[in-house]
Amino acid sequence: MRASLEVADIFRAAGPAYRAAHAGHLSLHQLKIMSAIEHCRTAALGGHVEACTDCGHWRIAYNSCRNRHCPRCQGAAARAWLAEREADLLPVGYFHVVFTLPAEVADIAFHNKALVYDLLFKAASETMLTIAADPKHLGARIGITAVLHTWGSAMTHHPHVHMIVPGGGIARDGSRWISSRPAFLLPVRVLGKLFRRLFLTRLMALHAAGRLAFYGALAHLTDRRAFLRHLSPVRKKNWVVYAKPPFAGPQAVLAYLSRYTHRVAISNSRLLAFDEAGVTMRYKDYRRAAPTGSRP
Repeated sequence: MRASLEVADIFRAAGPAYRAAHAGHLSLHQLKIMSAIEHCRTAALGGHVEACTDCGHWRIAYNSCRNRHCPRCQGAAARAWLAEREADLLPVGYFHVVFTLPAEVADIAFHNKALVYDLLFKAASETMLTIAADPKHLGARIGITAVLHTWGSAMTHHPHVHMIVPGGGIARDGSRWISSRPAFLLPVRVLGKLFRRLFLTRLMALHAAGRLAFYGALAHLTDRRAFLRHLSPVRKKNWVVYAKPPFAGPQAVLAYLSRYTHRVAISNSRLLAFDEAGVTMRYKDYRRAAPTGSRP
């Protein structure tokens, strides 16, 4: 069923004026996304005939844009992803593991998304593989399914990685399967310390190589000393890593992740109103008791 208000409706109504007002500040990639969403399932993309083989009824349906940023085009892709991941599940217990960046580092990530998100993936996965292979802990080679989330329930920038990890792995010599304890995979404090060290060491190397960019209130972080002062608090913080067996089984966590691997932050279901004053949308803030509307 079509939502009463869609992102495409807002783009078609306000897009031309927005693009004119921000000419030169929108990338070609962003302009292509807006165009795809505006034309999705309209005559502009052509159509096809759908027919029922039983009753003979037929109708003309307009084609989808299939852009991964389009709120209307990701349902089928999410279902396919979920089916493929469920087929990969082993007949063992699984753990849900989450690696989160501190706010000071998330600020840097906002200006350097590709580099820092890539670093987040690599540091988190290397942390899991290293600690799992340590004979003092599991002493095995494990597998990981990881998904990046870049926003939280309150629609704020909150980069973190969700992992589905089997409760065990292959012995380092490949001879046998080593199971973890039923409710314990790896020590989260040990994971947090290694994750912090790996991430910060590589983040500072990116800065030293001049590969990080900073704008606005963070422009001063281009200076090496200012950058190190900015990171000083997080070098002493505990970087929290969540690792627990999923209450409803791995299928439930995969289903949860599938809703994010193929979904944009502002989905059609969040939209409440659109008028001259702006857009009103729904979001959830767990620090407050009731759902909240926002008018950006």
